[in-house]
This record gives sequence, structure tokens and C-alpha cells, in this order.
Amino acid sequence: MPVHEWGSAGHDTPGLLLLQEIFGVSGYIKQRAADLAALGYYVIAPEIYWRLDDTSLDESDPELMQRAMGIARRLDWDQAVTDAVAALDYLRSRGKGTGTVGFCFGGGLAFNVAAVSSPDALVSYYGSALPQLLELAPKVTAASLHHFGDADTFLKADAVIPALGDAEIHRYAEAGHAFDNPLPTFHDADASSLAWRRTADFLARHLPTSQGTA
Repeated sequence: MPVHEWGSAGHDTPGLLLLQEIFGVSGYIKQRAADLAALGYYVIAPEIYWRLDDTSLDESDPELMQRAMGIARRLDWDQAVTDAVAALDYLRSRGKGTGTVGFCFGGGLAFNVAAVSSPDALVSYYGSALPQLLELAPKVTAASLHHFGDADTFLKADAVIPALGDAEIHRYAEAGHAFDNPLPTFHDADASSLAWRRTADFLARHLPTSQGTA
């Protein structure tokens, strides 16, 4: 499985598993990985679509969303969980602490991974598969942070939040789905900035590094 990495596996720092949106390990995901590495983490982002053919995407394509959803529908979810857990196990083998961060498709995948493999921390941005995964909630023992946009027409926060127990929940009144993605179709600058500050603070509290939130 191809895996992108930021930082050095040999450094004495916790590891983060970063899980992609349906658009793959895009430039946006790579930027977020670099942002996490700047906080002091060793970060890996596996190519979850690696078992599929014809997964190239062009962000300028007017049919981007339809094509990306078509790719995601071809994915074997259980196999994707297994692959992501293998990546998390690699991080765990370093003995430095582990967390998983996921966006949209990856937010749901990260939640599923946390239920079956117990990282130290979970950050899920508007996990699109959450409504189908709520029966796993009691198995998620990691310190957890969830971000939801109240203007999200794809994922209704009120339908999932009650099942998330004592997870830290933040809602953004004017934000829609994928509000952290910089594509103009999705982006909400204020929500993105605030959610990122909260993410950095949460990770500093539950998976601290020598850099903290600097």
C-alpha cells in the first residue's frame, strides 16, 4: 500500500494516521499533513484507493464530485478499514503514541478504525459514514473530537451526535459539508480556521508533542 509520510519515523514524536476524503490523497490532504507535521507529529497518509483501477481525479473537472463518488462506491469498506488499521499498527509499533485524523470519507473511516484498533486520539471532520457506523460508538475508547457543519445537507449532525457519548463536539452554524476543503464549492474560511485551532488544541492535550500547538 503506497503511503505518503511527513517527518521521520525515527523521531521521538507521536504518529498520526491521516485519512483522505473521497478525492484521494489530494493536494489539500497533503497540505493538512504538512500542517500536522508542523505541530510536531510524524504523519502518514495511505492511498486508500490503491486496490482500485482508474482513480485519477482532476479538481478542475466539473464532474469531480460524481467521479469521486463513483470511485468511493467501488471501494470495499471492510478492506479499507483493514488497510487503515495496518497503517495504524505501523505507527503503534514505534511506541510513541498514535492518533488518527480523517476528513469526510476519511472521518468515517477514522471512526471505524478507532473502534477496532484503539488509537490514543481521534479527530473526525464531518465523517460521512457516521450514520451507518453508530453501533460501533461504544467501542471507540480514544479521546475523540468531531466537527460538524450545521448547514451540511449531506450529514445531519443531530442524527449522529447523541450516539457519540462524551466525545468533544463542535458545530459551525454557517458551514456546509467539507467546509475545511479549500475548493470554493466547499470552503468556509471562518469555520475552517476555528476548527483547525480546536484540532491543534485537542491533539496537544491528548497526544502531546514537545512542540505543543506552536
